[in-house]
Amino acid sequence: MSFYKHCLKVLLVCSIAFAPAGQASAKSPSKKQTVSASKSKKYSTRASSSQYRVNPEKTKSMRPVKMHGHARKSARSAVDAEMFDSFEGKSGNGNLSIASTKALVMNQNTHEIIYSKNLDTPTPIASVTKLMTAMVVLDAKLNLNEQVSITEMDVDYLKGTSSRLPVGTTMTREDMLNLALIASENRAASALATNYPGGKARFIQDMNAKAVSLGMMNTHFEDSTGLTSNNVSTAMDLAKMVHAAYQYPLIRQITTTSDYDLNVGTRRQPVHFHNTNALVRESGNSSWEIGLSKTGYISEAGRCLVMQATIAGEPLILVLLDSVGKLTRIGDAKRIKKWMEHNYSTLTSHNGGEGEIVLTGLSMSKSLGEEAN
Repeated sequence: MSFYKHCLKVLLVCSIAFAPAGQASAKSPSKKQTVSASKSKKYSTRASSSQYRVNPEKTKSMRPVKMHGHARKSARSAVDAEMFDSFEGKSGNGNLSIASTKALVMNQNTHEIIYSKNLDTPTPIASVTKLMTAMVVLDAKLNLNEQVSITEMDVDYLKGTSSRLPVGTTMTREDMLNLALIASENRAASALATNYPGGKARFIQDMNAKAVSLGMMNTHFEDSTGLTSNNVSTAMDLAKMVHAAYQYPLIRQITTTSDYDLNVGTRRQPVHFHNTNALVRESGNSSWEIGLSKTGYISEAGRCLVMQATIAGEPLILVLLDSVGKLTRIGDAKRIKKWMEHNYSTLTSHNGGEGEIVLTGLSMSKSLGEEAN
């Protein structure tokens, strides 16, 4: 009997001894959950204060969806365009950085290249072509008051672009020149070639001959509008073309005209045309001094802009090619202006010490000099 009492006593002592351990074991998971929740809350707070915030309004159109090949390309282009339009670049003491794929900033007086990017890469140039079109027309010394008509030959069947100049519209050659350069009217540019002595074939021949005479050895033209992607050039060659076009007072006058009203056909009210370069349209209310301007766009060329402008007291030639977003070329031009104004004293009064702007050392003096002769 005493044996059984002894066993019961041992069991009782054991149950008392192990009770706290069992209780601790039961509470342990609860403690772990509390710690985990605390860490989660801590990390959540850190995440919400991160500088990399996502704007849900901006990302609505970027959620993954199933799309066909052409739709994927279009959506990707839209995202790329937004990215380039918001490109900030550098405009302080550092090196200039812009978003256009090919670019050139050149001092028109000294011919020194201040900035270049893919300088000699051939690329379609779209309606920048029309500067060459204007020079060929003026070189031929044709009667600018002669009446010229839009014909079926001037309709764009390549890209299918629209026009406010119906077939049969008649106006002076000078009006055609104005619409081609100010509003980038393709039918007007085409009509200038159609009504050229020898027709379009001779006109294209003279365009290419003019390019050779200007030293534009990486340039080729196949039409007077720029609608074909076979009109190709380089940033360097286009700087030569802008420099040459600037020597024509009429081209300077036309390309810096912000708006142009013209009676077209039987319409009672004049048709309003505006300059395709927003900087020209805004120049009256801004600090821009633009001496020559031309924009261009086809899908193969991207958005292009060439200008002669006086910035920080210096005449510059700006060439911006193959920009993705609608605002990129304008944004790049503004970045160049801001950068030049900020660094002008550095460029003119220092020899390029550490942290200062250094010119590339390239020069166009010889080629531009040859053109002037």
